[in-house]
Amino acid sequence: MLRLPHMGPREAKIARQKSMPRRRSRSSKRLARSTPRLPLTSLRVFVAVAQQLNLTWAAESLGVTTGAVSRQVRSLEEYLGRPLFQRSARGLSLTATADDLLPKLQAALGALEGAVHEARVERDSGMLRVTTLASFLQQWLLARLPRFRERNPGLTLKLHTSRSIVDFNRSDHHVGLRFGTHTSWPGLHAQQLMREWLVPVCTPSLLKKFGPVDNPERLQRYTLLRCRTEPWDLWLDAAAPNLPPSIATEFDVANTVVMSALRGEGLALARWSLVGDEVKAGALAVAASSPRLFPRSYWFVCPKRALSMPSVAAFRQWIFSEAVLFPPPPGADNAIPVRASIPDCGAG
Repeated sequence: MLRLPHMGPREAKIARQKSMPRRRSRSSKRLARSTPRLPLTSLRVFVAVAQQLNLTWAAESLGVTTGAVSRQVRSLEEYLGRPLFQRSARGLSLTATADDLLPKLQAALGALEGAVHEARVERDSGMLRVTTLASFLQQWLLARLPRFRERNPGLTLKLHTSRSIVDFNRSDHHVGLRFGTHTSWPGLHAQQLMREWLVPVCTPSLLKKFGPVDNPERLQRYTLLRCRTEPWDLWLDAAAPNLPPSIATEFDVANTVVMSALRGEGLALARWSLVGDEVKAGALAVAASSPRLFPRSYWFVCPKRALSMPSVAAFRQWIFSEAVLFPPPPGADNAIPVRASIPDCGAG
């Protein structure tokens, strides 16, 4: 047994006090009680319910039960000391408090997600994630990627394809190469990468057999290949709006109509970016002297915070240098603007 040196009553009391854990002061207890934590979970649930005005739909979007959503809403109402929803036989509606709170919370939670995302994604990890259209990737970007890898051997490129722009705050993507107009990218840094034109193309042998289609009546000589995103109406609007073309095959993806034209199956109306390399190689021929200027174009888009990333800067410099080297179609100076209504197939 360990023996302590002899102590008098006063010294023993002081020793016992030093050996006991310190208690929090009354002032620190009062401070803790006066600064309760923000109920972040309840706030997120409130935004989901307020946006959809339906507890079941909000629960499905959050991946929780309806009962859990109801409890979080009640908890937030108790925290605020006032109701947020008016409940009636017709469903939910926002109170004045909720109506004022919703846009502020949406902005605050968006900023919070952005800050966490920026901290989570390593700025110099050597990985660059790019999202784009599958057709643009296959017909234009893939052939040029070896030059990017040669200039940036230490950078790994991860490519993602979709028709619509991703939510950069909710994904790990750094850059988008998207198809749309200057109004398609609110809140993002956006630079026009390339303009776009529509051109009728076919194999050189078909063009030799049926001739050019500057006179729209000559379209009837061809089997027309159609993509729903670039229908022949866009070409005929400027030439012969009442001419009913004969459509043999219809596709819903732009690069498949190009593949069909390469097989000699007919005349395709295609975006120049998807056929320019094939025309240069002699596999396809342009069947008109003047293309149509498309109102949509390709854009380099990214969150503004991503511009300072070395990997984004390197990719941005490279992709714009490649775009400069890609020539416009023959007759681009005399291109006729497309005026017909364009199918709503997404900004991507």
